[in-house]
Amino acid sequence: MKKYISIAALSVALLLSGCTKLDQEFYSSVTPDTFFKSEKDIKAALFRPFTHAKWYMGEDRWRLQEYTADNFAITTKGRHWYNGGENERYHYHRWTADDNWIWGSWRGTLMGVALALDTKSDLSKLDYGKFALSDERKAADLAQLDALIAYFYLRGLDYFGGMPIFESLDQESLPRNSEQELFAHIEKLLKAAIENLPAKKAGDKEEGAIRKAAAAAMLAQLYFNAEAYIGKAMYAESQKLAQDIVNKVYGDYALDTKWNGVHGFKNNESPEIIWSMPSEFKMLEYNWFYADFYHYNTKQFFAQDMGGNNGAHLTPSKKPNGSLYTADFKLGSPFETFDQGDLRKAPYVYHGSDQYEGMFIVGPHKTPSGEAILGGEEYKDKPLNFVDQVGRFSEVGPGKKYSSIDQLSSKMSEGEENTGVRLVKVPIPNLANNTLRWGADMPIIRLAEVYYMLAECDYRLGNKEKAAELFNIVRKRNFVNAADPNPVTAANMDKYRILDEWSIEFLGEGRRRTDLIRWKAFTTEKWWDHNPSTSTHLNRFPVPNQAIAGNSSLAQNPGY
Repeated sequence: MKKYISIAALSVALLLSGCTKLDQEFYSSVTPDTFFKSEKDIKAALFRPFTHAKWYMGEDRWRLQEYTADNFAITTKGRHWYNGGENERYHYHRWTADDNWIWGSWRGTLMGVALALDTKSDLSKLDYGKFALSDERKAADLAQLDALIAYFYLRGLDYFGGMPIFESLDQESLPRNSEQELFAHIEKLLKAAIENLPAKKAGDKEEGAIRKAAAAAMLAQLYFNAEAYIGKAMYAESQKLAQDIVNKVYGDYALDTKWNGVHGFKNNESPEIIWSMPSEFKMLEYNWFYADFYHYNTKQFFAQDMGGNNGAHLTPSKKPNGSLYTADFKLGSPFETFDQGDLRKAPYVYHGSDQYEGMFIVGPHKTPSGEAILGGEEYKDKPLNFVDQVGRFSEVGPGKKYSSIDQLSSKMSEGEENTGVRLVKVPIPNLANNTLRWGADMPIIRLAEVYYMLAECDYRLGNKEKAAELFNIVRKRNFVNAADPNPVTAANMDKYRILDEWSIEFLGEGRRRTDLIRWKAFTTEKWWDHNPSTSTHLNRFPVPNQAIAGNSSLAQNPGY
């Protein structure tokens, strides 16, 4: 339709100008009344900005959250993955306003706002009664769009601080609003949305729509990180919302009884999912991470046909000599942060018929039938063995560069093709069950996060016993017979234990940087091959130079 040609033009404008103007010249012959012919058309328009949100929630946004923090890295592996120093810049906190991940995230945030505003403009003018739809349905649809706009701005606030606040499509070249103004705008949108969104009923499946509890959880997130955003602690406000969600005030949710219920092929049925993005084989596939995470030959491990690029892995828990880093720093070492006996710590094994166990690729790499999978680079034609270490082990030995492992350095430039434990949080079936491929939806908000927010709020507000109880309610499902060998207690709980709990439960879910910033650890703490800068301006990314070039009204963040 001509109307949606204008959206394509809008997207191009966002790419080139950094969003200096949110409207385009629409074709006057197409109006909401002439375009919308059925309820199906309404749904198609409503969910268009959600499709953008699905893209937005992965890729560069995930990379900014995880590769700048302590749990993940893309090491240079011989001739692979130096990428002009890009991966090292993020790991060492040396990014610039010209870096692509940052530009893509600024642009993607405002593009999402624009798409949602455009749909909101159309639907607000539409007579729902013509389609036998109620005013309540219309209010709920518009509330979803308000909540989605709030989501984009919440992420933008987290990445950049203040951003231009657009409320219609005819605004142009706006300067940045302050962090306080953007915070208040997000708060207003979410409070209004909560009033008009439907609540989940027991047994309802999650299929991507925003319901009442999702908006309430976003508001809780806003308050939870308010001290980092606007310099004002609002843990009591976050606590109240989180407790109400747990108490089913905003809908019927429950923790999943199985650790992988929220990540498995049928996770849209999990009672824990508060908001997710649907994924299905050949339809809106949640799969962007596969190429980055897995070795070229890992397709043999999965009994699949998909190759990988062998980039990302967990940061190491062990030095080249095998000793742990526990005495060197308190953050990172994600694999060894899991307790022995934790069901998630086991190697990933797919058992067929949508059943699987474990969450990692570690140790000897073998096919499902037990045959060794061979390397193609440093270990060409030799069995692969994934290690929780970083170092050029292939260069140790008689006549080689190093005579002893003790001579190896462990840093971003010293990876190999078998470096690092690989995460399998999204299950991969074999080819025999290929219709299940990408059948696991992308969790965005789940009840476990609400429990953890509530626990941390209680800790900060002085109730350590209740905080420990909340962490342990979630932890126990990860052990046989709920026999947790290392429960959280008031005595062992501190900043580092809480950060460990967030790391364990939400490993690889695109939130780690935010958690470190909330605990004032992002620029002050040491982790593997990373020394703290103590430069607090790095808690925000710079406004991209490409955005400023397209809109001279945009001011750069301090320190850049």
